[in-house]
Amino acid sequence: MKVGFFVPCYIDAIAPQAAISSFKLLQRLGLRPEFIEAAACCGLPLKDMGYTRSACKVEKSVASHMAGYDYIVMPSGICADQFRYHFDDLEQTPEVEHIRRSAVDLVTFLHDIIKVDALPWARFPHRVALHNGCHSLRYLNEARPSELMIPDFSKTEDLLNLVEGIEVGYATRRDECCGFGGTFTIWDQSCSGQQGLDKVRDYARNDFRYVTSQDMSCLLHQSCVARKFGLDIKFYYIAEILNGDAK
Repeated sequence: MKVGFFVPCYIDAIAPQAAISSFKLLQRLGLRPEFIEAAACCGLPLKDMGYTRSACKVEKSVASHMAGYDYIVMPSGICADQFRYHFDDLEQTPEVEHIRRSAVDLVTFLHDIIKVDALPWARFPHRVALHNGCHSLRYLNEARPSELMIPDFSKTEDLLNLVEGIEVGYATRRDECCGFGGTFTIWDQSCSGQQGLDKVRDYARNDFRYVTSQDMSCLLHQSCVARKFGLDIKFYYIAEILNGDAK
């Protein structure tokens, strides 16, 4: 299996540990991922703002570096969603169609594709709140949205339960958006900030000191809000826990 590893721009710039833990975890599982060094951004911010023509230029550029892989794994649910479901303004060549099928976030790759069932090196003896980001929840189908009356499931929780000593829990309103929305966070700061504050205060009320997610973007937003309001909560991307890096 030839695996490409794509690091989204925001993770490269702000949260490199999420990428480092993900890459090392894939190696630990016996894979030889290739870092796609020339690629940078999936075009999501431009697409969100309606700049379709500019987004296409970015999408075309990143797509040119992604050929030849069986799977393209990335530590970001929102970026995987962009590749799979919103890369539709580009000419849908066979190469682009293959990228859209093969682009997956880390959780989907671990749970659905290589079907990880043991992480003997991972130990995290703490009670942890799991935040399933909106994109991962409702586009990538990595857990059951609470508004759907279907059998319960959670791929993220399945993976975390492989970690020794961990106790996975949720905020009171477990699927409520935390307020991160890329450009929404910039253009509607008051609403975004209040949603983030509601979320982190919910963790605090339920005595959570640790939070994890498959969406590092959500964790960055929540951690900034928690820090601003003096809440003692640590935020870890899921790979940091699965690879035994979280302390």
